[in-house]
Parts: sequence; C-alpha cells; structure tokens
Amino acid sequence: MIATYNNDVNMVDMLVGSGADVNIQDNILNSPFLYAGASGYLDIVKLTYKNSDTRNVLNRYGGNALIPACEKGHYDTVKFLLENTDIDVNLINNLGWTALLEVTILGGDGDNYVKIVELLLKHGANKNIRDKNSKTALDYARERKLIKIELLLR
Repeated sequence: MIATYNNDVNMVDMLVGSGADVNIQDNILNSPFLYAGASGYLDIVKLTYKNSDTRNVLNRYGGNALIPACEKGHYDTVKFLLENTDIDVNLINNLGWTALLEVTILGGDGDNYVKIVELLLKHGANKNIRDKNSKTALDYARERKLIKIELLLR
C-alpha cells in the first residue's frame, strides 16, 4: 500500500513479482488495485489487475476501482479497466451510484468525461439505473447542464 500511495511503480513491480497480495486492504479499505484505479495510476493498475479480485474487493464506499476512476476523469485507466478486466460496469455502491451516475453527479462535461461516458455505454453501462433519489444519469446531466453527456444519454 505504501508503494502504491507513493506511486512507486518499481517497488510495486518488485513486490507483486515477489507474490505480494494485491487484495489486502488497509484500515480505510484501500487495496493497491483500488487506490491505483481511483488515482489514475495506470502503471500500477497494469501491475496488479491480474491478481486483483475486481468484483469482491470494494472500497469504503462499496465501490470498485472503476467508479472513482470515472468520477475523476481518468480516461486511460477507465479504458484499461473496461477492456482488460471483468470489473462490473453497473456495480451500485453504498451511495446508490454506478460509474455512469458518478460521472454525471460529480464529473464534468469536458472531453475526458464525454469519452468516459461513451466507453461506459459501449461496455454495457445501464443508463436507466436510478439512484436513491430515483434519478438517472440523464436526470443529473440535465440538472447539471452537462450538454454533451446529456446528448449521449438521450
């Protein structure tokens, strides 16, 4: 975890090569894979994903690595996760949000976010999932005036 927090790719590589368990979580439920995904540390994601339990090891919000990667606009990380892992694109976290909802609630309407929404939809994101307030991603896109994303979600 310390090597991941410090984005020390060489140390993570050495530790993973020595058999370090990339699914062990710290006291705030970060694992190397989860934290690297959320932080956009793509090199560390690539070093850890083959040994990561992408479906059952969840962060403190009950989310996978994809949800915060989307929210923070880490396009390359999102693309890698969707194309190379079995990560659940429609996982609903403890807040009632999917990756798509997270983009429209906390993200923006810039190019990275638009490309992320396109990727999510291409990989099966369900745009009809409603959060705890009974709102869809389209509802939030309209509310927040995310015009480019709204067009994709219509």
